[in-house]
Amino acid sequence: MADSRAEATTSDGEPTRTFGWSYLFVHPDDDPRSDGNFADERTVLVEYLRDQRLTFELKCDGLNAEQLARRAVPPSTMSLLGLIRHLAEVERGWFRRTMAGQVAPKLYCSDDDPDGDFDGAVADPVVVDEAYLTWRTEVEFSERFVAEAADLGVQGRQRDGNVIVLRRLLVHMIEEYARHNGHADLLRERIDGRVGQ
Repeated sequence: MADSRAEATTSDGEPTRTFGWSYLFVHPDDDPRSDGNFADERTVLVEYLRDQRLTFELKCDGLNAEQLARRAVPPSTMSLLGLIRHLAEVERGWFRRTMAGQVAPKLYCSDDDPDGDFDGAVADPVVVDEAYLTWRTEVEFSERFVAEAADLGVQGRQRDGNVIVLRRLLVHMIEEYARHNGHADLLRERIDGRVGQ
């Protein structure tokens, strides 16, 4: 998916802003995302979530460990690598713990370090590889759970004891990814000027 063009910068070393149509993440003919033309409710929810996940992956594609770990602006600890780790936690929490009822300890966060997903996102290729593997593993579990669910009314139980149905969770996950894709847009533009798509 990566474009081989070198990162363009201004005279003061800042990335040059490049409009998406002239510097696409992927050629439109090769874009893995759908055209959004879905018929039934389940397919709409599943495919829109899939497209949001793919968009996030596109925003992270082609970057090295230093770029992925590059923080936004002080005092924020947000980075693309932090978002990969955060979204792995989100997928795991909702689908493994809440919906499937599994005992699945948090991966990066703890009571002592509730922001461990972002705090531990350091510029190390091993950390990057592990984060991608973990995120993809959790996404695969989530997709499998949804595919095997009898219907969208399947229930899960949250930590506070409240029930959530799969339909509502899928809408929430679309919202979660859409929000973080907005963050990813700004982070990516700050890294190499790429915008759009």
